Amino acid sequence: MSSDFTYAASGVDIDAGERAVTLMRAAVERTNRPEVVGGLGGFAGLFALDTAKYRAPLLASSTDGVGTKIALARQLDRHDTVGIDLVAMVVDDLVACGAEPLFLQDYVACGRVVPQRIAAIVTGIATGCQQAGAALVGGETAEHGDLMDADEYDLAATAVGVVEADAVLGPERVRAGDAVVAMASSGFHSNGYSLVRRVVDRAGLDLSATPAGLDRPLGDVLLEPTRIYARDCLALVEELGVETVHAYAHITGGGLAGNTVRVLPDGLAAELDRGSWALPAAVRLLEEHGVPRTESERAFNCGVGMVAAVAAEQADRAVALLTARGVPAWVAGTVTRAASAATPPEVTLHGDYR
Repeated sequence: MSSDFTYAASGVDIDAGERAVTLMRAAVERTNRPEVVGGLGGFAGLFALDTAKYRAPLLASSTDGVGTKIALARQLDRHDTVGIDLVAMVVDDLVACGAEPLFLQDYVACGRVVPQRIAAIVTGIATGCQQAGAALVGGETAEHGDLMDADEYDLAATAVGVVEADAVLGPERVRAGDAVVAMASSGFHSNGYSLVRRVVDRAGLDLSATPAGLDRPLGDVLLEPTRIYARDCLALVEELGVETVHAYAHITGGGLAGNTVRVLPDGLAAELDRGSWALPAAVRLLEEHGVPRTESERAFNCGVGMVAAVAAEQADRAVALLTARGVPAWVAGTVTRAASAATPPEVTLHGDYR
C-alpha cells in the first residue's frame, strides 16, 4: 500500500491529537463542577441539572469565537491567552440576561495538530472556565491540513447557563432614572482586531517595543486577555436583587453605545459622560496613527467592557461591591425618558475623556 494513502499523509495526525488530549486533561479536569457526570473522552458531555434547586429554570446558550485576535497570537507565537478570550465572549453574553454559566464546549480547527500548542490553547480555555465558574465538559479538535496552513487555527465555543424565569434581566426591567454603572475593560478584549492589525501594519508599529504612553510592549497589551465579568455580575444580582440590577450590556463589537442601546426599551435613552473615565492609552495610540474617534467608539470598547442599569439609589453600593471584587467601576451616566413612548432607544455620549 502506498504511504501516500494514509490519514497522516492527508494532513490528519491522530497520534498528535491523542497527545494533545493527554497534555490538556489535567487543566480540563480542574474546571469540573459537582454536576459534571463522567469525564473527558466520552462522545458527549453530561451535566446533571439539579431541578430541585430552581423554581422555574430557563436554559440560556451563547456561541462565539475570538476572531482575528488569533492572528496576533500566531504572529507572537503565544497561545495561552486566547482561550480565556473565547470563554469571556460566551459567558459574559450569558450573564447579560442574568444566567449563571454552567458548562462550555470548545471547537478548535487547525491546519496541523501541534500537541503543545493545542494544549496551551485549551489550558487557556480551562483557565477562563475556572474564572467563570463553568465546567469544560468537552470539545473537538479538528485537523484540516488541506484547508488551513500548518500554524493556522480558529476557535469557537458554546456555553449553557441557567436563570430563573422571574429573574431574567433585560430591557423590560430598565426604568427612567436608572444609573448606568460602567465596568472597566482589561484592554481591547476580542473585538476590533481587524482594524488594530491594519493600523499596526500600516504604521509599522513594533509589537516588541513599548510606545510612549504604554507601560509594556505593544504585543503584550494587544494580547491581554478579556476580563471575565460573569461571577462579579452574578454576585451583584445576588447582593442587590433584580429589583435593583435591571440589565447588563456586554460591550463587544459595536462599542459602548451600540451595545448599551440593546438593553433599553422604546421610550428610553441613555446619556453617558466620557469624562467619567480615561480613554485607554492603546486606543489613543491607534488614534494618533489615523483611527477617527467615531470609529474607535464603534470598533473598540474604549475602556468599558460591561455596563449595568441599576436603580439610582443603589448605584454607589453597586460600584462599591464591584470595586471590592477587583472590578474597577463607576457611574458613567443615566437612563432618561425619550420624547415619547414610541421613540426608539438611543445612547448619547457627551463630553471628552479624561
